[in-house]
Amino acid sequence: MNASAYGGELKLMDPIQGSQAPQGESSQQNSTSAKESKPKKQAPRTNHSKDAENFMASLSEEDYTYKRPKFGDIVQGIVVRAAPHEVLVDIGTKSEAIIAPREVEELAREGKRPQLGDEILAYVIKSEDQDGLTVLSVARAQEERDWRDAEAQQKADAIIEAPVAGYNKGGLIVRVGKIRGFVPASQLEIAARGRGDRELTEADLSAQTGKKLKLKIIEIDRGRNRLILSERVAMREVRRDAKARLLEEIKEGDVRTGTVTSIADFGVFVDLGGLDGLIHVSELSWSKIQNPNELVKVGDTVQVQVLGIDRNKNRIALSMKRLTPEPWTTIEDRYQIGQLVEGTITKLASFGAFARVDDGIEGLIHVSELSDKRVNHPKEVVKEGETYQLRVIKIDSAKRRLGLSLKRVNDQDVGEYDPSETEEWNEDAVESEPEFAGESEAES
Repeated sequence: MNASAYGGELKLMDPIQGSQAPQGESSQQNSTSAKESKPKKQAPRTNHSKDAENFMASLSEEDYTYKRPKFGDIVQGIVVRAAPHEVLVDIGTKSEAIIAPREVEELAREGKRPQLGDEILAYVIKSEDQDGLTVLSVARAQEERDWRDAEAQQKADAIIEAPVAGYNKGGLIVRVGKIRGFVPASQLEIAARGRGDRELTEADLSAQTGKKLKLKIIEIDRGRNRLILSERVAMREVRRDAKARLLEEIKEGDVRTGTVTSIADFGVFVDLGGLDGLIHVSELSWSKIQNPNELVKVGDTVQVQVLGIDRNKNRIALSMKRLTPEPWTTIEDRYQIGQLVEGTITKLASFGAFARVDDGIEGLIHVSELSDKRVNHPKEVVKEGETYQLRVIKIDSAKRRLGLSLKRVNDQDVGEYDPSETEEWNEDAVESEPEFAGESEAES
């Protein structure tokens, strides 16, 4: 079949338009359609639209970067509600946090329930409860507060007080708030007593339990839960300050109370509260003593009189014996001729025996007063350290002489004694005795 059969020319369907069109028209229409399908240019954005986009972006960023407190966090906040059984705290999150109800009741019983407006430190024990609130504990945050306080005290070089909770072979365990601190044995004052370090025994450490010590923090390591303290460093500073005050206040003639810190052959050191003074052996007692340990021991509390002060050398001279009357000044009030007394033999000489009848008073039993029989040496009749009943036959307070007799103890008539009867007690003989010449001079 040819086109002429239909009476005219054959027309094709335009594939794009879906209608009949000459090929030339179809091509033109295709070109136009392609132009129309290109995207149109957008109008420039206004400032208003930019601000809106920035605002939305900031909200989105805040929302995505917000982190709810997690278990174990330490947070700081302000109490915004303080009801009898509920305490709410603003910790800077989207909603308030709540202190655990059981803890609120416990704090109320102790009279420590937080009040409205209080600033508190708390420990997060639950990130979110069934009501969407963060649950806090004030008690568990106390340890954190104690660590912060300890760090501040170390920075300030402050002296603190802490009770001794226990001990081990290395030293003492102390409580600094809720923190367990440790004081090495080498950092304890008791290790330095007696003018020299010594090894502490278990009894030494055990005796410190329950006491409060002045301490300084010398090391903090929170990562290792380590808090090290020193009593010696603290007390060094305490003594330095006390020494300065003492030297400023103390005067000659003052009577002070102190503690014996150490004993030497030449005397006794006494802590007056920051500074040690020295009691020379000659100032311990009116009577002669061989060793200061006869009278005092380390740790004794004693009263002393200040004899002298050297502020340039930080030295203080002390006396114990000056607090009591010099015995020879009152001897005539306490003893009479003919009186019977007890005396302890202190030493022997060829001319007689010395006997102590009172603190600071020694009398002489002349060799002729030892026995009615002839005596070549006192050791034939008496022994050092033994105590005898004796009779007073002579008193001379000016020369500090007391004449005693052993042989006259049993005399019935004691009213007729005359000092002239004792002239055979030659005082010059005492001074001429080589062993006692120096002592006689010192006494007089």
